[in-house]
Amino acid sequence: MGLNVSDLTIARGGIKVLEGVSFTLRAGSAIVLRGPNGIGKTTLLRTVAGLQPPVDGRIEADPESLVYSGHADGIKATLTVAENLTFWAQVFGQADITNAIKAFQLERLASRPAGALSAGQKRRLGLARLLVTGRPIWVLDEPTVSLDVEAVGMFATAVRAHLATGGSALIATHIDLGLPEAELLDAGRFRARAAALDEFDEAFL
Repeated sequence: MGLNVSDLTIARGGIKVLEGVSFTLRAGSAIVLRGPNGIGKTTLLRTVAGLQPPVDGRIEADPESLVYSGHADGIKATLTVAENLTFWAQVFGQADITNAIKAFQLERLASRPAGALSAGQKRRLGLARLLVTGRPIWVLDEPTVSLDVEAVGMFATAVRAHLATGGSALIATHIDLGLPEAELLDAGRFRARAAALDEFDEAFL
């Protein structure tokens, strides 16, 4: 199961930021999205994940195959680590959280309330949610924020394991994750042309 994006145009605040975006993400493969801050990487990922509509173009993928992880960790502070993962597993119709706990070395933290975790530990918990969704296509926006070198290694290992089982990943990151087989996609190639004055005015009408 894959993801195909064709001639996609996306906007932020009514202003086009990227246009003509086309790529194919196949099962077992990864695409690393690069580009300067503010160019539209987050907007592209949110659009691909179905969180906002595109201006134009096509996104072909089963919506039930996608899972998105953004800047928020998506955890409930009053629940323990294990309870958070159990909650998300149930949301996605899954049950087993063992692999997620192990992959991000959360065993010793399993009974600790999420609100008592450090920033890095919260990020590890947030990323561990990916493993309990059962969904094959991961759409990830700067997933290594707040992670130390060891935790980045955990994440990279989790991604490689996901790809090895036929999953795929679209990842916006400036960090080298040690995925030599990953395709690099430069968002700068798709920067939208500057709006003409009348187009700029229309965006605020």
